[in-house]
Amino acid sequence: MATRAVLQTFEKYQKERVAFVTTVAEMAKNPQNIEALQQAGAMALLRPLLLDNVPSIQQSAALALGRLANYSDDLAEAVVQNEILPQLVYSLSEQNRFYKQAAAFCLRAVAKHSPELAQAVIDSGSLDALVTCLEEFDPGVKEASAWTLGYIAGHNAELAQQVVDAGAVPLLVLCVQEPELSLKRIAASALSDIAKHTPELAQAVVDAGAVAYLAPMVINQDAKLKRQVCCALSQIAKHSVDLAEVVVGAEIFPKILTCLKFPDEFVKKHAATVIREIVKHTPELAQLVVGNGGVGSLVDYVSESSGNNRLPGIMALGYIAAFSETLALSVIAEKALPPLVQALNEETEDHLKSATAWTLGQIGRHTPDHAKAVSDTGVLMTLVTLEGESGSSEDLKTKCRRALKSVIGKLTHLAALDALVHRSLPEGVMKMVLEQVGKVLANDPPGRAQFVHSGGLAAVQQMAEAPGSKLKEAVEIINSCYPEEIVKYYSPSYSAQLLEKLETMTASQAAY
Repeated sequence: MATRAVLQTFEKYQKERVAFVTTVAEMAKNPQNIEALQQAGAMALLRPLLLDNVPSIQQSAALALGRLANYSDDLAEAVVQNEILPQLVYSLSEQNRFYKQAAAFCLRAVAKHSPELAQAVIDSGSLDALVTCLEEFDPGVKEASAWTLGYIAGHNAELAQQVVDAGAVPLLVLCVQEPELSLKRIAASALSDIAKHTPELAQAVVDAGAVAYLAPMVINQDAKLKRQVCCALSQIAKHSVDLAEVVVGAEIFPKILTCLKFPDEFVKKHAATVIREIVKHTPELAQLVVGNGGVGSLVDYVSESSGNNRLPGIMALGYIAAFSETLALSVIAEKALPPLVQALNEETEDHLKSATAWTLGQIGRHTPDHAKAVSDTGVLMTLVTLEGESGSSEDLKTKCRRALKSVIGKLTHLAALDALVHRSLPEGVMKMVLEQVGKVLANDPPGRAQFVHSGGLAAVQQMAEAPGSKLKEAVEIINSCYPEEIVKYYSPSYSAQLLEKLETMTASQAAY
């Protein structure tokens, strides 16, 4: 009888513990309850339950602590201060799979907030335990562990190096090959977080054979997996020519171009980023993308997207066009200019306009034909306006100025230059235009008459005579292409001089 009473007491105590920890874990789901739970001392009460002799209580306690830590860096710091991490790490190697998932979640919730907290997770001895979990049979445990390692590595190169040194990369590559989609996604994401920091870390991912398994998955129909795979490939390719060539060598072209038409916006953006990170390195890599029909796909992507999603496509076109006049011509031939002009007019954020102005400059800077193609879109006045606006960022003003200089410096089509002469331009831009007009007229005798008939010569004379004008030198070069009588005839003071002569002559006749 006494034994039964004792057992009932213990059973009741166990039920109360289960009810308490389950309720707290459920309450911790709601952000509104977090502060009240913290003030009530939930963390101190949950800590001993991590060592409870009932596995379900341990698991719920770890889950509740993870949800608390996930809420803010202050609560994550409190988990560290309460010395909870060593208990979680110990349990990772000892307990059942459900508890391992909950413990890994709690470590992830702490590590995600800052490099300092991620280092605290490492200092608790978690790396070896997490890497061991990657070898578990249960995919849920592998997933939870890979996710935590990705969060740790994502902060900075030093933390990522510690993850690599713990031997995580080959096991993450094995996880990518597992049949479970969610495990593939998280493993690809973790590899991306490692590779993004330095060429050495990206090389460690490549050396583990990751690219050979990631590349074929660009055609997988799962949107979330495609996102992570494209992101990982771009983080590898961005560092150097050699790494970009490894990615290209895995035969991602032309398959990756189909991702630019995929319904998911993030897939399209990450695919465009992969292309950008490849083409920026060498003319040969840019030519490979052009040869696979990449320019047409990028142009369609820039036309159909908006906002930050447009950015990698715009920059990829700029990188391709920058290398040579042939590559720039292929960009023009694929009708890239209209969507770029549209982006410059439509986008509201300065960094997008800056990238577009830069790309237009790269396209137009090669030859007079390239410059005329850019000028014919009417975009030069937009660049002038953006450069002059007080609300434009310094970077945008600089990019617009450089683009104008690049295009106008190659523009030899007199009609296009003449149209600019008749516009109200800032003095610095007008000086560039007049200098270019002077060069063109010096080598284009038929064009001189055209410039006179259009009113260009008369407009130029007025600029030279404006008070404080800095355009006199440029105007003099233009005037040197014409007989002195014509220059005089079109100068604003010429009519005054004629009237003066007439008055003098009238006065002389009256004196007689």
